[in-house]
Amino acid sequence: MTTTEDKNHYRKVFKSNHLGVADLEEFIEEGRPLNFTIKEVKQYLMDSNNKNSGVVVAGKRMSANVAYFEEPIKPMVLNSTNSKIIKTFNGGSSFVEDWKNTSIELYIDSNVKMKGDVVGGVRIRPVQPQKRKPELTPEHKRWDDAKKAISEGREEGVLKLYTVSPENLKKLKA
Repeated sequence: MTTTEDKNHYRKVFKSNHLGVADLEEFIEEGRPLNFTIKEVKQYLMDSNNKNSGVVVAGKRMSANVAYFEEPIKPMVLNSTNSKIIKTFNGGSSFVEDWKNTSIELYIDSNVKMKGDVVGGVRIRPVQPQKRKPELTPEHKRWDDAKKAISEGREEGVLKLYTVSPENLKKLKA
C-alpha cells in the first residue's frame, strides 16, 4: 500500500530560493496568514566586470531588488508591479532603504503572464494591512511611561502606539 510519505507532491520541483506561488499555496493550505513585515530590501546589481555580481533567480543571474522578512519565510524578488505598491506604502519613496518595516499582504494572482504565457505570480495587495499594536497591560515594560504620558495630557499618543482595554485605560488614568 502506498502512503502519502511515499508519494511526491507536484510542487516539489517548483521550489526555489525565493518566494513563489508554490510557497504561498502551502501557506494557504496550512491556513497560515499571508501578512508579512519587510525587514530590509537589498538591491543586487549586475556588473559586467564581475561574473558573480547580481543575484541568482530561477537559475539565472540578474539585477534585482530582494525583500527579506521578519517572519520565517523565503525572500521575495520584487518585480516592478510589487515595487510600485511598496513605494506607495512608504510615502512615494523610490529608495529601497526606506522600505524596511513595511507591512504587506501577499496573494496569488493567477492572471500573471510571463513571456506571453499565463503562469500566475505572487502579488502584494494594494491596500496595506494595519500592523497590530501591542497590548498595553500593567505588566508591560512601558506601563509607567504610558501612565505618565496620560497624566501629561498625551493620551492620544499612547493610544496610537498601543491597544488598551477600557479597564486598563481607567487604571492608567487613575
